[in-house]
Amino acid sequence: MNTLLSLETRNAVLLKMAALLEQERAEIIKINKADLEAYDGNDISMHDRLKVDDSKVDEMIASVTHLASQEDPVGVERFQFKHDNGMQVYNKTASFGTVLIIYESRPDVTVEAAGIAFKSGNKILLKGGKESLNSNLKIVELWHQALKANQASSDWVEYLQFNRTETQAFLEKPTQKVDLIVPRGGEKLIAFVKQHASCPVIISGRGNNFVYVHKDANWDIALKLILNGKTAKISACNAIDKVIIDKNLPKKDEFIKTLISKLKEFDVQILGDEALLKQDGVEPIPADSTWYEEFLDYKIAIGEIDSNADAIAMINKYSGGHSSVIVTTDNKEAKTFMENVDTAAVYHNASSRFTDGSQLGLGGELAISTDKLHQRGPIGLQHLVTNKWYVHGTGQIR
Repeated sequence: MNTLLSLETRNAVLLKMAALLEQERAEIIKINKADLEAYDGNDISMHDRLKVDDSKVDEMIASVTHLASQEDPVGVERFQFKHDNGMQVYNKTASFGTVLIIYESRPDVTVEAAGIAFKSGNKILLKGGKESLNSNLKIVELWHQALKANQASSDWVEYLQFNRTETQAFLEKPTQKVDLIVPRGGEKLIAFVKQHASCPVIISGRGNNFVYVHKDANWDIALKLILNGKTAKISACNAIDKVIIDKNLPKKDEFIKTLISKLKEFDVQILGDEALLKQDGVEPIPADSTWYEEFLDYKIAIGEIDSNADAIAMINKYSGGHSSVIVTTDNKEAKTFMENVDTAAVYHNASSRFTDGSQLGLGGELAISTDKLHQRGPIGLQHLVTNKWYVHGTGQIR
């Protein structure tokens, strides 16, 4: 086990990493271009996640710089108690130890997730997808330079070049101690990790997020939020896949017509339930299972719903437990929706695209958890810790 580095050393490594990312910017983009050219898949969301351009490098630099400015998440007192016998009891945050991050195609995770895990005092094992191998290796090389420049062991950040079989073997019988695994990627990856892991796993689950257009919705807000949620970034887990419209919405058909024409401007494929099929450009929803699907594509399913209670029930049945939105001018109805919808983030008149660590004030995230245990929603720096009891005595026995 690596001895916890001082806060000053951890921050210095992060700032050095920021400087190296700036210095090697052109090289990172060049190496990433080779990864992009070698990617022969036709998954547009995968291609989008794989790409590193200037703005992506800017985000990486901003992420580690911000982390260096944040308070130490380790050793924070959560509780204290003075025992009748004079013992002084404290509960404080503590590092997990070693965190394994398994992810697909996103070189920025090699910076952001590793940075969060490192700042919270953990050793990081990175297992990226084969499609981003060269980009990832270059970034890990910079981590090692940043660590060595601050007399810290390069062991703090390690890249695992494993194929699927080797990954499975490592999950089942790790060749080194692993305290926590965070898989970031599609449902297949998550299911694979859950099936084989021999230590706790934080599930960074699927999206399949819903917008409920309540009967008292403001049209402009509803249209804006749906378009932003669906078209701004189709590869994001906080994108919108489903829209349910209250059948009592005034001038409902006119609203639906407007929504369809705006979605068509972005070439979005529109699936609709029976009530929607009378509109032009709408295809039937192929099966009930479509309501469970996360599309990660220019594709949306739209249906009608009878009431707020039915919207809540539908979202709780079909959504991925990630984010949900109600559009309404009725605050009481919004409160009912927000309290009863079982997703990690609930929105009233705002876009689901804000379910993101940096947007919600955490300065970045390791993942977005759809689990309820440990931490739900974006996992920031202050959540990547466990806790420990510190008990000070003078010889007390029980």
